[in-house]
Amino acid sequence: MKISYQLTPLVLFVTAIPGLLAQEPPQAAPRQRMRYSIEQAVSDNAQLHTIAFDGLAFLTGDFGGDTFLPPGKVSDYFGFQYMRDIDAKEGGHNTSFLTRIAHNMLAVLNAGQKAQLLALAKEQENDIRIFAEQRFPLIKAFRRNLAGDVPAGSHGLNRSAVMKCSADLYELDGKLAFQRAKVMGAIIRSFDESQKATLAKLKFGDSRTWPDLPEQLDKRNMSHEVNVAVMTYASEMFSWYAGSLEADTYFCPERHGMYFGGFGMKTAPAMGKKDYSISTSLTGDSGENFLTALTTTQRKLVSDLIDQQRKNLTEIVQTRRAIASELRRFQSREAVDSAKVLALSRRYGELDGEMSFLYATAFASVDQSLTSQQKERLQSLRTTNPADPKGPFLYSIPISSPKIKDTDFLFALR
Repeated sequence: MKISYQLTPLVLFVTAIPGLLAQEPPQAAPRQRMRYSIEQAVSDNAQLHTIAFDGLAFLTGDFGGDTFLPPGKVSDYFGFQYMRDIDAKEGGHNTSFLTRIAHNMLAVLNAGQKAQLLALAKEQENDIRIFAEQRFPLIKAFRRNLAGDVPAGSHGLNRSAVMKCSADLYELDGKLAFQRAKVMGAIIRSFDESQKATLAKLKFGDSRTWPDLPEQLDKRNMSHEVNVAVMTYASEMFSWYAGSLEADTYFCPERHGMYFGGFGMKTAPAMGKKDYSISTSLTGDSGENFLTALTTTQRKLVSDLIDQQRKNLTEIVQTRRAIASELRRFQSREAVDSAKVLALSRRYGELDGEMSFLYATAFASVDQSLTSQQKERLQSLRTTNPADPKGPFLYSIPISSPKIKDTDFLFALR
């Protein structure tokens, strides 16, 4: 059986599917011939290569690498991912991208508006940490399942338990997103004409229009975590203000099943390095190489995931759009339905949890049948520099080994 692969999962020419993305975000014209969209993100090629990349990272990595998570992947309903993917300068995956737009946004805000962001960061600091820690049991359970370290009488992971654990995690994600939208929406509603005029000169999707500004925050009186949060809020406030619902709904193909070390292998090497650009072809190239190294039977275990998750992906798009639509109301009004956002967030978590269960199960099945030669081949495909931090990580910060509660509850009994 011959399988055809596409090598550029992040840059595809696609035909828009009615009802998903009606239009490009305003000011996104610089890349008129390229369409970054939900259709691209959920396409079979993009998903296959992304899942395969995760498989490579998982089978050649460890728990520490699996824990790495860019802070911007939390509560990501504010259009920032779309803005970076369509950037006319193609600088969206450079480590300076977020910093530059955050400094520009902070320069526009007055002292009172900045104080609101700082207060929000302090309020959310503990929950942001808890979100990262709540991922650890799932990661450990997936590692245990890969190693065959299952409880006595178990035949593997429990789909329902994994989905519930993921739903709990995403409910917290929804809470964080709601709080951010409420504060950012209030600030946006308070912009004066001068602020609006300055922001109009900063183009969504074209970082060439963003001046290089100096540091805008006095970090001496805030923790590193609070500083990261404020910078994240500032960058996302701009993309939310200048973007659209379509941009808020968008996600990159790597957005789901984030427990298998893909970000640890791809993004961790960039941390702490100024003006470092993360490769946009690494996922596709490494994913294809992983699939090529497998037998037909092993490869089918991975490619079958595309059909197995298809219904979930479709509902995820609908759910993300519903959440983003609700949050965007804060830009024009004071009150939004928090119960609706949290309920949708739990459902989102169930869908992502089921997909993660499928990935973990398939990857373990592939691993069980690998020959020693295949294992050597896969290890040679791993691109991480041995000198890079190994983790475990709290987001992108190395930490000591975390204490994780017993994970037996995530396994099914015979």
